Amino acid sequence: MQAPSPARPLEGLRVVEMAGIGPCPLAGMLLADHGADVVVIERPGPPALDTGTGLARGKRRIGLDLKSPADLAEARRLIEGADAVIEGFRPGVMERLGLGPATFAEPHPRLVYGRVTGWGQTGPLAQAAGHDINYVALTGVLSVASREGAAPSIPATLIGDMGGGAMFLAFGVIAALWDAQRTGRGRVVDAAMVDGVGLLSSLLHSLRAAGRWSDAPADNFFLHSSPFYDCFECADGRFVSLGALEPAFYAELLRRLDLTDVPAAAQHDRRQWPALRARVAARIREKTRDEWAALLAGTDVCFAPVLTLAEAPLHPHAQARGAYVTTAEGHWQPAAAPRFTPL
Repeated sequence: MQAPSPARPLEGLRVVEMAGIGPCPLAGMLLADHGADVVVIERPGPPALDTGTGLARGKRRIGLDLKSPADLAEARRLIEGADAVIEGFRPGVMERLGLGPATFAEPHPRLVYGRVTGWGQTGPLAQAAGHDINYVALTGVLSVASREGAAPSIPATLIGDMGGGAMFLAFGVIAALWDAQRTGRGRVVDAAMVDGVGLLSSLLHSLRAAGRWSDAPADNFFLHSSPFYDCFECADGRFVSLGALEPAFYAELLRRLDLTDVPAAAQHDRRQWPALRARVAARIREKTRDEWAALLAGTDVCFAPVLTLAEAPLHPHAQARGAYVTTAEGHWQPAAAPRFTPL
């Protein structure tokens, strides 16, 4: 199902994206999805890591050999004609190419120069290699994705690269463009994934400061020890997720699982969690994932089946919202987000 065409609030915005992997291409796609004219400068040769074309939506592409004086001049021309340029190289790479921010300070003072890296443009780790898992680890966030006695585990690329990197790059570019519109001066946006992930953990730091967060998995309902907030295996080996945090939702969960002998008021008595968790797990194993979905989906239990990437686009809610679109090759791809409607 094709999503309805979104409003395009960034129509007229011109962006040059330096080809790369991960957060910079996603940020470019976010801008293109909402109307920006995004031109990707690709260098010759195969990419260091082939990630397919899933982040190319809505962009134009041009191949330039930046070691060629003529092609380098064309890259400068494209950037000087743009409102913003975004890149995801290690610090210093664009300067060595002759395309760093200082190059454009005089000929294009309104230019917004968006830079996304793992460790940032400055600091002792600025030149170190790294990937999503490393940035999330250094912020402390990886430690909260753990089970007692097991190594921490996080979804691939989502938290560091895309959440801490692409989203903050896109936000920073838009913020700097607003400022340039008022002042006539652009800015360099230093979007470090390690900074972004740290900011994303603000609620966790707030809970910890308030004495409502424990680093011990056995004492923290977020960390896979409670009977009401976790994923549980079903009869068919697939999983469902439960997130009944609020008292009313927890009471509804107990009722729907026919555990009415359990006092709902004792929800946060951690001494009772191991035994009750075993009962909940045993109850969930009585039915298949889809049987539980038929019983619990749409209720106040706070329930969702754990779908695969192949299944997610076919879910009725995703279909109704047009949350996925199909590519020319017939593959599913997430649709543009967020959505805009007139006031």
